[in-house]
Amino acid sequence: MKVFRLLTGLVVVAVALWIIVGEQMSGASANAVVNARVTTVRSDVAGDLALPERALGSLVTAGESVASVTDTLVDTVRLNDLKMERSFAEAEIAHAASMIEEVRAIRAALLDRTKTYREERLAELRTRLDHARARLGILEAGGVPDAETQEIIDGFDTDAARIPFAPLRSDLAIDHARERVEVLEIAVRAAEQGVFLGDGYNDAPNAEQRAVELQSQLAGLEVDRARAEARLATLDQRVQREQVRVTRLGGGDITAPVNGRYWEVLQADGVTVQRGDPILRLVDCDSTFVTLSVTERIYNTLRIGQPASFRMQGDGRVFDATIARLAGSGAETVYRNIAVAPSQRHLERYDVALLVPALNADAELGCAIGRTGRAFFDRRPLDGIRGFLN
Repeated sequence: MKVFRLLTGLVVVAVALWIIVGEQMSGASANAVVNARVTTVRSDVAGDLALPERALGSLVTAGESVASVTDTLVDTVRLNDLKMERSFAEAEIAHAASMIEEVRAIRAALLDRTKTYREERLAELRTRLDHARARLGILEAGGVPDAETQEIIDGFDTDAARIPFAPLRSDLAIDHARERVEVLEIAVRAAEQGVFLGDGYNDAPNAEQRAVELQSQLAGLEVDRARAEARLATLDQRVQREQVRVTRLGGGDITAPVNGRYWEVLQADGVTVQRGDPILRLVDCDSTFVTLSVTERIYNTLRIGQPASFRMQGDGRVFDATIARLAGSGAETVYRNIAVAPSQRHLERYDVALLVPALNADAELGCAIGRTGRAFFDRRPLDGIRGFLN
């Protein structure tokens, strides 16, 4: 019985020593901090800064307004000039449109007048042709016209005045009447096709000629209006671009570029800032990772991509992690844009960075910047018990 108790005690002591040595000798970090990148928000214009009331550490979402800068002295001379040129182009279009309407109205009146002239002129020629045929029929029926009858025939057949001679022979009178009939038939056929031969020097009435001239003038006015409209379209584009420039230089809201926390205020409310001046810093909660330091012995056993585990201080959960960076000793420069800077003791050891995807997905711990914990790189004797308890 005493031997059994002795053996049991030795086993318990051996197990305890194995656990103590295994826990102490396993690769682990001295300290680990939840960290993230810091984004500096700068002014995009020069002007007066306005910062809303917001507590440090409060959450902000990407696109949320975090400040505003207003420049009341922005230069708008070029924009005003372009707007004036645009007004001139609109006036040109209105003038061209008005002229087009007036010319169209005048041309329409001339075309109506031309139509009336053609109809009445054609009726006149047909009437004269009917009478000329009737006179020709009288002459062909027989009889020699006397001087008085010949004078009447010649007077009715003449277009403008009497012919310089008065034929007294019947055959000459008949030939003269036939000539008048044929000439009037030619004039009627031409008039039916819109060509008038009576004037002797043109084939269209004056109203039609004027309408043709107005058609050419109307085409020129249409070209002028199209040119003015194209110029107006170009000016609209230039005004829009200049308006965007003036609006941008005039300032406005400055939005958060990332989802994160209100980390540091670099300017006071109401001050005048210049373009590019830093206004505040936001910690990017979507880029959280864990920074830690290890001894040289452990550091030389690590490699990028190697699995690890991370446990938050005061939280029993263990998160799977992956080694993302091995910066070595004195890694001060890599912390220039990081939220939590390393301590002097940290810089004396060897820097390691871990990616912890499950930590980023946790609503409570995902942006717990500054929280500490420990990282482990080897299996430990009590990992099974820890997993069961978790």
